[in-house]
Amino acid sequence: MSLSNDEILNKFLKDHPEIEVFEVMLPDINGKLRGKWIERDNITKVINGGLKLPLTAIAFDIWGRDPQSWVYQSGDEDGVCIADIRTLTAVPWLKRPTAQILMSLNNFDNTPCKYDVRNILQSIITRFEKLSLSAMPAFEMEFSLFNKNNDTQGRPIHSQQNSSGIDAGQTYGLDCMQEMSEFMHGVRDAAKALNLPIDTLITEAAPSQYEINLYHQPDALVASDQALMLQRTIKGVAKQLDLRASFMAKPFAELAGNGMHMHCSLLDKDGNNAFDNGTDEGNELLQHAIAGCLATLEDSMLIFAPHLNSYRRFKVGSHVPMTATWGYENRTVALRVPAGSHKAMRIEHRVAGADANPYLVATAIIAGMLYGIENKLTAPEPITGNAYKQVPSSLPSSWLQSIEHFKHSEFIGQYFGEEFQRVFTATKEQELEEFNNQMTTLEYETYL
Repeated sequence: MSLSNDEILNKFLKDHPEIEVFEVMLPDINGKLRGKWIERDNITKVINGGLKLPLTAIAFDIWGRDPQSWVYQSGDEDGVCIADIRTLTAVPWLKRPTAQILMSLNNFDNTPCKYDVRNILQSIITRFEKLSLSAMPAFEMEFSLFNKNNDTQGRPIHSQQNSSGIDAGQTYGLDCMQEMSEFMHGVRDAAKALNLPIDTLITEAAPSQYEINLYHQPDALVASDQALMLQRTIKGVAKQLDLRASFMAKPFAELAGNGMHMHCSLLDKDGNNAFDNGTDEGNELLQHAIAGCLATLEDSMLIFAPHLNSYRRFKVGSHVPMTATWGYENRTVALRVPAGSHKAMRIEHRVAGADANPYLVATAIIAGMLYGIENKLTAPEPITGNAYKQVPSSLPSSWLQSIEHFKHSEFIGQYFGEEFQRVFTATKEQELEEFNNQMTTLEYETYL
């Protein structure tokens, strides 16, 4: 018999008498955490639906501002916060005893808010369940680890020391891992306390760049929760050590950017890999899923690359895909089918940057698979060899192009919902306008 929310909370309070405050957290459409601090004595009320926040709290722009084009249309009404008791944990890196819990936001009539990213992902999960299928995602998270302060020109300073004068990150370098062992072990310990199933930790291609991977999960919502909480953990442990962790897609124009790859297989009703037919190629269902992801990639680009800086990451020869292509064991394409056990047959989606929202990334990928399966789409021939030289760049190359594709996409409206499509578009248009209104130092130096 499963325990009720109150029973789980009471046990947590009994096991953690030191906890003073609870951080109740709502992931917004940019993947930022919004919410409140709640005193220990009031947390039971919150768990039982007693916390209200404006619905716009999950639709702020990247600077935390209201979306001006629609914020007052409904009077800026409140919604009701719904706690996910599975995410209740203590926060190990803070000095004062603190706990955290993730929430979703419902409308005041208790129907799911249609632009809450957890609700959107859950709706796609439910659509898959009607086909007796479920997605099993796993996230790979790249990030940069900088010193606490910037240089005199406002640029980040590498935490990884390099005496050679060559900008390289010693990919898979164990000596570099040892140099940052206090941070790495801090993340490992915190992840264990938070029940985050870390798989591997490595150094990456750029200086001060690392990657931490999570194990796959049979619940896409849980996997996305874990991805967001891993980012929060990495940032929290870094701050504790006077370092700064960043998931910016491209901190330096000349160095490798930070990606967020997602591996995903499908399970049938018996828990078996639905892509596996005993061959290295996989079955027809895999082909449908690949075709759907490729067909929806252009419309979903704003999800995978949601910010101005995101598009600096897309460069030929940078292990970042420039085209809607796929292949077996090929890292130059957008969708890679890794070699290995047939029971682990899966798609590695290589497009998203680390600055993307994990919930929306998971939704876009899984919805793309669903689109291909429902419409029985046929995948093109897989690319063998260097995709950069075989196929011209075809994905949207700018933020504005992606906004326009997203804004007018039938796929986005049908699978994410028209209300989310409207809200996300408005937020991104507001952010783009802000950047367009800013004068850069380079402009003054060039034209003044």
